[in-house]
Amino acid sequence: MSKIKYYYDTETCKYERVKVKKSDIIINALGFTSLAVVLAIGIIVVLSRYFESPKEMALIKENEELKLYYDLMQEQLTGMDNMLGVLQEKDDHVYRTVFEAEPIASTVREAGSGGVLKYRNLLESDLDNKDLVVGTLERIDRVKKKMYIQTKSYDEILDLARNKEAYYAAMPAIQPVSNEELRRLSSGFGRRMDPILKVRKMHYGTDFSAERGTPIYATADGTVSRTRKDLTGLGNHVKIDHGFGFETLYGHMVRYIVKKGQKVKRGDIIGYVGNSGKSTAPHLHYEVHVNGKAVNPVYYFYKDLDANEFEEILRLSSIENQSLGSYSNR
Repeated sequence: MSKIKYYYDTETCKYERVKVKKSDIIINALGFTSLAVVLAIGIIVVLSRYFESPKEMALIKENEELKLYYDLMQEQLTGMDNMLGVLQEKDDHVYRTVFEAEPIASTVREAGSGGVLKYRNLLESDLDNKDLVVGTLERIDRVKKKMYIQTKSYDEILDLARNKEAYYAAMPAIQPVSNEELRRLSSGFGRRMDPILKVRKMHYGTDFSAERGTPIYATADGTVSRTRKDLTGLGNHVKIDHGFGFETLYGHMVRYIVKKGQKVKRGDIIGYVGNSGKSTAPHLHYEVHVNGKAVNPVYYFYKDLDANEFEEILRLSSIENQSLGSYSNR
């Protein structure tokens, strides 16, 4: 119940009742409402500026966690990049050097993988911190590209290793007859006296004197490319193609026990020492060819000789004596 207000009228000397107009009531109400709205807005502004809402506090916490994960991801990317750098260093200066392969050019290792255009949609979006996201994605792409190149390099190194193993297996690396005391090398590579024609001729192999029937061994892995029985020249002889440009020839056999096209391994018996063809005594005439050219076989007797024995066999092969066979067909 509203209070009734009075005022003292000096003319009538009486208290008169105060009459309130409706317009005054409306104006007063509007003024109070306006003041309340202004105060409310002020309170909201103050609260929003100096105090976070629960939703804002949750977002702030989430951003802090994302920043922590981002820093951890950047640290891991840096570690991966550094580890790749170590692998690349070993690859270029150890593995590829061992197998005589050229290092991978730095321009290839550091090549890009798409550039800015790859992330055009992301850059044109309204995403906050899009530059940060794009920078991280570009780092990941660079690391992935380096990893891909490194794996391809290891594939190449593996192929080189396999080829190297096959190469060494194909290299004539042992003596074709047992010669532990180094007494069987009777004539070396070079110009020697022909035992029949009695003139100096080029001797394209090494002669090993041995008793008839002494086993003859393949000096490397390969495929028999020729077997021939002949009354002249090399007599009964075998030729083996080892691949990688290596070929060996074994002449003056009493007989051979392999056939053309047969696969042989280093150390397999392929025949026996004899005196067939133009031969003056039982012996094995042995040749090594590299890319079609005859070379001194003793340079390849490294697998079953130590340093002193190798030096001695070089000395024996250099003596200019008479060969034990004469031939014209190789």
